[in-house]
Amino acid sequence: MAPTTRSFSFPRVIIEKDTDSEQSSSEEEDDEEPLHDEDEDEGENGKDSENDGQRIEEESNKKGKASITISLKKVCKVCKRTGHEAGFKGATYIDCPMKPCFLCKMPGHTTMSCPHRVATEFGVIPASHKNTRNALLYVFERQFKPHIPPIKPAYVIPDQVNCAVIRYHSRRVTCLEFHPTNNRLLLSGDKKGQVGVWDYDKVHEKVVYGNIHSCIVNNMRFSPTNDGMIYAASSDGTISCTDMETGISSSLMNLNPDGWQGPNNWRMLYGMDINPEKHAVFVADNFGFLYLVDTRSNNKSGQAVLIHKKGSKVVGLHSNPLQPDLLLSCGNDHFARIWDIRQLVAGSSLHDLAHRRVVNSAYFSPISGCKILTTSQDNRIRVWDSIFGNLDSPSREIVHSHDFNRHLTPFRAEWDPKDPSESLAVIGRYISENYNGIALHPIDFIDVSTGQLVAEVMDPNITTISPVNKLHPRDDVLASGSSRSLFIWRPKDDHEPTEQKDERKIVICTGTEKKRKHKSKNDGSDDDDSDVDKFTSTSKGKNLKSTKSATKMRNTPRKMNR
Repeated sequence: MAPTTRSFSFPRVIIEKDTDSEQSSSEEEDDEEPLHDEDEDEGENGKDSENDGQRIEEESNKKGKASITISLKKVCKVCKRTGHEAGFKGATYIDCPMKPCFLCKMPGHTTMSCPHRVATEFGVIPASHKNTRNALLYVFERQFKPHIPPIKPAYVIPDQVNCAVIRYHSRRVTCLEFHPTNNRLLLSGDKKGQVGVWDYDKVHEKVVYGNIHSCIVNNMRFSPTNDGMIYAASSDGTISCTDMETGISSSLMNLNPDGWQGPNNWRMLYGMDINPEKHAVFVADNFGFLYLVDTRSNNKSGQAVLIHKKGSKVVGLHSNPLQPDLLLSCGNDHFARIWDIRQLVAGSSLHDLAHRRVVNSAYFSPISGCKILTTSQDNRIRVWDSIFGNLDSPSREIVHSHDFNRHLTPFRAEWDPKDPSESLAVIGRYISENYNGIALHPIDFIDVSTGQLVAEVMDPNITTISPVNKLHPRDDVLASGSSRSLFIWRPKDDHEPTEQKDERKIVICTGTEKKRKHKSKNDGSDDDDSDVDKFTSTSKGKNLKSTKSATKMRNTPRKMNR
């Protein structure tokens, strides 16, 4: 029997481009005279091609095969329209022409030419040093002003990476906390629920406890009575109290005792702070409620109180350092609120500080407790100079790039706890800077009393974003969490000779070594392994021209604060 063959018909492939291939200008100049005839011919050819296309499509539809369209047009990632592109290309951000400036959210200019990008103090009204007749502020100045020096001291900026532990956590770092008495211990929490303890003086002494929480550790605080115990609030709905040395943990409160009951019933804990005077741990959830845990009995106390809009996350809590009865909260309902915990009922806030978008963080000033610093998703850092003054509007708004939290820990501007003038804050930056052809994301030090950028620190080996930053309460040390790694920054000593980094201070955690042994040698598609090897080669400094951290200092004249 003769073999039978079948004829296969393939669908038509249509390729769409932005512009079709056109003739050169010289050809157009030579053919200027018969332009009318060519147009007629093109029209006839176009009609014929359209008829052919219709015939082919009809034939393909009859045979049950639709045509395949491949689009090569440029599509904007911001507005989803064709004809233009927007976003980052290397270290340059290209604006979408259909949207306002990505930085200040105002139309009329691009992000690269934004006046707030050129100078952060653009449009900022500096703090006034005039006397006031406010009675409360007068009493405050008489009581606490003698502890604040009349002359603002020079800022000491940690601008050089001193040591680092690479891929310390299995997921991104979410929070950092320095030990209250041991100056060399740093605690870190991550998205997976792990808590790490790292001695950054003895770089190799580190431990990670992975059995404390099952998901994101959002906040950590040390016990005021036992500095070996750490409280942590997690998105699994529990508060834990953990012994740092043994890793043994106990759950103080569990908002999901019955397990997973659906997303509408799952409670997650975000904001947390400890009030030593009241022996209380304040913690808030994703439904707008505030809870109280007694540190003496380690049990939940009282009933939950609705402090923000029902159904909104309360992402931050902070107790006033000098007035323990005052509590500051912030959340996704676009408000930061001041509360008196002696009369804590729903709707009884002392002041509501309005913002245009979600508030990532809100903090009282660390020494006097008189100022308030907030970070909002509208690319604004807001400062209130006095809680006794007019709180209807902030004293100043500073435009800063931090409007991004997808796959990132939210950016938070935090005070320098050592600064007696209460004017220095640190925050990571989202928009990158071009440093010798490399896109780097600096960490900014901002004078919140004037809006000036004091310094922006970066390192050529850190190409990831650093949204989590913490200044040491006693030493000139900055800890930053970038992706899964931790970095310790110290001030650069100009008198020391320029030398290469000590490789013993860079620890690379290779948690996938056992897995790699079981893989075939030809399998080179592991991104984690390639990243580790890449950092190892760059940390040796053989192919890198400069392994020093790049720091841009803004040398601005200092005014005398009398």
